[in-house]
Amino acid sequence: NRSCIQLKPQKESATLTRDVLEQHFNDLKGTLKKLLDERLMSLLQEVDAIEQESIKPLDECQKLIEHGVSTADDLLQEGESAVHGDVGQQNEKLCNFTKKALHIQLDSLPEVPSLVDVPCLSAQLDDCLLTILKNEIFRHGTVASRPPVQLEEFVEKPGGILVRWCKVDDDFVPQDYRLQYRKSTASHFEDVYVGSETEFIVLHIDPNVDYQFRVCARGDGRQEWSPWSVPQIGRTTLVPHEWTTGLEGYSLSSRRNIALRNDSQSCGVLYSKAPTYFCGQTLTFRIETVGQPDRRDSLGVCVEQQNGYDSLQRDKAVCISTNGAVFVNGKEMTNQLPAVTSGSTVTFDMEVVQLGPSSNEGGNFKLRVTISSNNREVVFDWVLDQCCVSLYFGCSFSYPGWKVLVF
Repeated sequence: NRSCIQLKPQKESATLTRDVLEQHFNDLKGTLKKLLDERLMSLLQEVDAIEQESIKPLDECQKLIEHGVSTADDLLQEGESAVHGDVGQQNEKLCNFTKKALHIQLDSLPEVPSLVDVPCLSAQLDDCLLTILKNEIFRHGTVASRPPVQLEEFVEKPGGILVRWCKVDDDFVPQDYRLQYRKSTASHFEDVYVGSETEFIVLHIDPNVDYQFRVCARGDGRQEWSPWSVPQIGRTTLVPHEWTTGLEGYSLSSRRNIALRNDSQSCGVLYSKAPTYFCGQTLTFRIETVGQPDRRDSLGVCVEQQNGYDSLQRDKAVCISTNGAVFVNGKEMTNQLPAVTSGSTVTFDMEVVQLGPSSNEGGNFKLRVTISSNNREVVFDWVLDQCCVSLYFGCSFSYPGWKVLVF
């Protein structure tokens, strides 16, 4: 059974490689023919232009000679008519003939261009082009049996998957990585990440649906991408985080994972739709855009939704303000994080700290909390009076313009 499972992707990759090679070289043939046809047309137009330019003075010279011969022939006929005409008119005709003959320069011819000055066209074709093309074509393209990078790990996230990959070729020096994915029912992969990191959180993933992933790399100083890794399947069983709809002061995205503080004067805390944050997970807020900061602004988690508050700086909640101040149960900590800015990522990590037999029976319940922002973190214990492993998250902003993504 194992040999059959391994044989299937090997055959699929071989078939795909053949298709890619045939398509690429067919495209290359068409492009080369088009370029050669364009070059031929350009050279033929150049021949036409030179021919027209060089033959023009010769045509003018020929016309002048023909005009002179025609004038001389007319004058000769007029002279013959004067000699053989009537005696009474002979003197008058001879007089007119003599005047015309004196004014016509029968011994004058236009200057004919020298033979060396007349263009003689020829085609100069370098035979080494074929040799150069031949050498380049024979070196073009390779077939690799093992990609230099492979997918390493999939970590479930709410409405997303954290994908990690690693380099498996010690001699390969990567510059960038390229991650693609698709639903298992889709026919085409699409880019989801290009960069130098070796992990990426893919969002907008439907729970309990299989997705295929693959990764490749670009070597240092190179333009072409390496072969793709073996496609692997990842999925998440965790439902995506969503903000609660209907709060007047906030506008939500279609997936309800992005909240924008709008121009409404209404002020309050926007909570999650449900307590979807569980201890042991990482909750991430990413600030997409910023507005005017206020000391009452907050991003954080809480035990329950409590209406009537304008901030999470209250009991049964931990949060960070936009100025970096950290609050636990409404009290500001001495330790402070950097102020949040556009592009900032704020993460919350929590784990249960056991306090003895009474901790699960309504006694003191302690969570070890780590809040990280802009490469700084604070760690503290959050003591609650009840067992709580799933929490709500929330945000509050006094002024419009703040936009936050949660995942």
